[in-house]
Amino acid sequence: MTSGPDPARRRADRRPPTIVPCPDGPILVRGDVTILDDDGRPVPRQRATVALCRCGASTIKPFCDGTHKAIGFTSA
Repeated sequence: MTSGPDPARRRADRRPPTIVPCPDGPILVRGDVTILDDDGRPVPRQRATVALCRCGASTIKPFCDGTHKAIGFTSA
């Protein structure tokens, strides 16, 4: 049996989208936003809030894996 979306995700889908760049870190995306890959296909989201890589070094792109800390990424 499969269950529906995570309750936190359903609540987030009702909120307007927000995009927040973290200082020296990822971009946090909350709310009803579809993330597309390079070919325009939707990227599956498992959580209501996702962190997108901004440093370019993540091994799980487009998502952040924390590598920005190891490589000393800084944002303007």
